[in-house]
Amino acid sequence: MTSAASPAPEPTRAGIRVLDPGERLSEILFGLIMVLTFTGALSAAESGRAEVRTMLIGAVGCNLAWGIIDAIFYLMGAFGHRGHGALALRGLRGEVDAKTGSAMVAEALPPLIASVLRPEELDSIRQRLASLPEAARRRSLGREDYLGALGVFLLVFLSTFPVVVPFLLIPDAHRALRVSNTVAIALLFLCGYRLGRYAGYSPWLTGFAMVAIGLALVAITIALGG
Repeated sequence: MTSAASPAPEPTRAGIRVLDPGERLSEILFGLIMVLTFTGALSAAESGRAEVRTMLIGAVGCNLAWGIIDAIFYLMGAFGHRGHGALALRGLRGEVDAKTGSAMVAEALPPLIASVLRPEELDSIRQRLASLPEAARRRSLGREDYLGALGVFLLVFLSTFPVVVPFLLIPDAHRALRVSNTVAIALLFLCGYRLGRYAGYSPWLTGFAMVAIGLALVAITIALGG
């Protein structure tokens, strides 16, 4: 099971992505690895249509279940994130001095951003946050949270189909398995390539590393009976 994707930052304005590229790639990779544990355990030399059908049902059903579970964990994370944010805002409005309030703001910011802000800038942010109306401090889940959960579910579930479609279109199990594995390796490489570009690393090296890591994880999962 992957860790639940981080909830979208609050507030969320129209046009802001509820899942960033790194989160989307992580969910796709999770779905690919899950379905590869089914196709990788299939013996093409010994499998007939009944065995292939059982594998297809298992792969689709597994990713359907994990897509739902991962989406629920996403909502749980978003719920906790909103509650913590509301408590932090309430603390800024409480009886705290400027120095303590600024420290609370710095702790909530990414370390790199907090490190370049001057004390007066942190205090300005503190004052603006403390002056937010009560309506801005909602703790309930919002539309963007449910959209994010739906995105998590769809990414995990739909990543199943490029790998299993060859078994639906190609009667020969051995040939279908070769095509399926080729598609899976290509998708692993593509995810790694995109992740490398997103993170500022070498796309090609990250792509090949992702293929190696993905296949190693599949082998471990199959060996452990997963």
